[in-house]
Amino acid sequence: MSVVIPTLTTDRLLLRPFSAADAPALAALNADANVARFISPDGQPLSAEDSWRQLAFLIGHWQLRGFGMWAVAERSHPDVLIGRLGCHQPEGWPDFEIGWALASGCWGHGYATEGARAAMRYAFETLERPRVVSLIDPANRRSVAVAERLGERPTGEWNLRGRAVVIYGIDRDTWRLAHPAGQ
Repeated sequence: MSVVIPTLTTDRLLLRPFSAADAPALAALNADANVARFISPDGQPLSAEDSWRQLAFLIGHWQLRGFGMWAVAERSHPDVLIGRLGCHQPEGWPDFEIGWALASGCWGHGYATEGARAAMRYAFETLERPRVVSLIDPANRRSVAVAERLGERPTGEWNLRGRAVVIYGIDRDTWRLAHPAGQ
């Protein structure tokens, strides 16, 4: 079975399927120490080889689960990868996650919030998920702020490959109250 990966658009972003052409930009993202300290298992940058394996995982997640993360690009530059964002629930994960990682040069522009809102809408309206969470290192104040802007609140803690993270979450009914149909 082959899954057709949808493309989502926001005012400024394109959330599109990953391709092999994204490998160098994803490797650069994963090699950035500012990004890696919050997203890699040991807080260290990933090698190009490990980043390639991550790309295969990101593509394969769609095929195995029917949902996954998108490649993030600015609409004005659709072929230039600036991050990854979307739905995530590998085996052993505590819940259905909305996650994000953007190139550090793109921080502070509201892209994570804008893209995560689109992914959350997809999760609740298209996938009909009852709840979503985001697993965040408590030292990652930028991601904590994104989760809070999305309406997520701390619901617990979890050990993510040896790292303590806070589980931020929101249920579909709470989300719908804040986002009536058409808004």
